Amino acid sequence: MRRPLGAPSSLLLLWLVLLWLATFAGAASAAPCGGDFATWLQGVKQEAASGGISQRTIQAALDNVSYDPTIIARDHAQGVFRQSFEQFSGRMVPPRMARGRRMMQQYASVLSRIEQQYGVPGAVLVAIWGLETDFGADSGHFPTIRALATLAYDCRRPDKFRGELIAALQIVERGDLTPSEMRGAWAGEIGQTQFLPSSYLKYAVGRDLIRQPGDALASTANYLKGYGWQPGQPWGEGTANFQVLLQWNSSQVYTKTVAYFAQQLARE
Repeated sequence: MRRPLGAPSSLLLLWLVLLWLATFAGAASAAPCGGDFATWLQGVKQEAASGGISQRTIQAALDNVSYDPTIIARDHAQGVFRQSFEQFSGRMVPPRMARGRRMMQQYASVLSRIEQQYGVPGAVLVAIWGLETDFGADSGHFPTIRALATLAYDCRRPDKFRGELIAALQIVERGDLTPSEMRGAWAGEIGQTQFLPSSYLKYAVGRDLIRQPGDALASTANYLKGYGWQPGQPWGEGTANFQVLLQWNSSQVYTKTVAYFAQQLARE
């Protein structure tokens, strides 16, 4: 029987079906979020491999990763920055002031060298250090890769955290940290001043932001310099340097608290 004009041949139909199936399978394996966790994770592994990350790193970091619902509960329950500046700074700064002053003295030579190189005053760095991890006393205990995988799988901010997960694998790949060493905050930040992996890759000075305060402080200064910190200029609300501090944390309440804490430390 003659095929109607314009109708595809059976061979062409077969090719189109196979192409559709391949496209569907690729999309499923690279699904941005949700669905079956194991299938989603396989897509991450494929993306990592295509980006040059070795199978050794992928297996070490991802083979035993599981979904952690407690991470999502924390993400959805954030309320600390709904406090006023007076409430937040009143709770966070006074208990840290005395130790902050001691850290200014203990690390005076380190902070001086960092300011000479990056232009960021020690008081600003110590204020961030104190607010983020109590000067390194509490950098967090959550397995970073599991936390990032959970947040990337969740459909709230999948693109952001999928990128951070790949960045964490890159940190492992280049030998800075092992997967077991990568422990930090529930949202995937690591080190004594809490760097997300992408910022770690871009701004880390030295490779041990978890155990070496000097590395963490220099890296923080490098981050702020990278966003346009102006040496010798004030950092209070309304200044150019305050806008740079907002790149560290976009919360106005948090940033005003950093600026206030740093101003108190700088007066000593």
